Amino acid sequence: MYVLFEGIDTCGKSTQIELLKKAHPEIITTHEPGGTAFGQKAREILLSDTLRSKRAELLLFLADRAEHYEEVIEPNRDKVVVSDRGFISGIGYALANGDFDFDELVSLNRFALKGHFPDRVILFLTDMQTLQERTSQKELDGIELRGLSYLLNVQEHMKQSVIQLGIPHLFVDATDTVENIHQAILTYLKV
Repeated sequence: MYVLFEGIDTCGKSTQIELLKKAHPEIITTHEPGGTAFGQKAREILLSDTLRSKRAELLLFLADRAEHYEEVIEPNRDKVVVSDRGFISGIGYALANGDFDFDELVSLNRFALKGHFPDRVILFLTDMQTLQERTSQKELDGIELRGLSYLLNVQEHMKQSVIQLGIPHLFVDATDTVENIHQAILTYLKV
């Protein structure tokens, strides 16, 4: 089973993946971008926010996604693989950047993933107040520096994409307690 943990920065994905890994050490965990050697290089470029072309940014994400699928996801299809981010984030950020068509983005991601979308998506949804509190406690990367309204716009695009694609999903209230979220995820995944 291939599961995406999706959401904007500081929503609690990484915390929940760590808790899930402790409860079920057999689960394979990974992340995008950066889950492969190529992905680590791509991640450095993407987080520096130095690309002038949003199309170049999109294509770099897609290249990372294709390599990640080939190297990590596909060889482990018989196991539970949980990825911290994936193509839902990719679509959400691309739509927030503008000048992209949803159907075209879906087609490009389907190509990168060899036609295999995740079996489930867990999308963490936060609000402006929580986002302000959490981002004030860390150094922001280039993408986060685009602003909190931008990030919430990305989040809305992610949510609408999951609904439109009809992928089985769980929407998580990221403002809830860590333990409540953890229990909701365990119940949903039934691992």
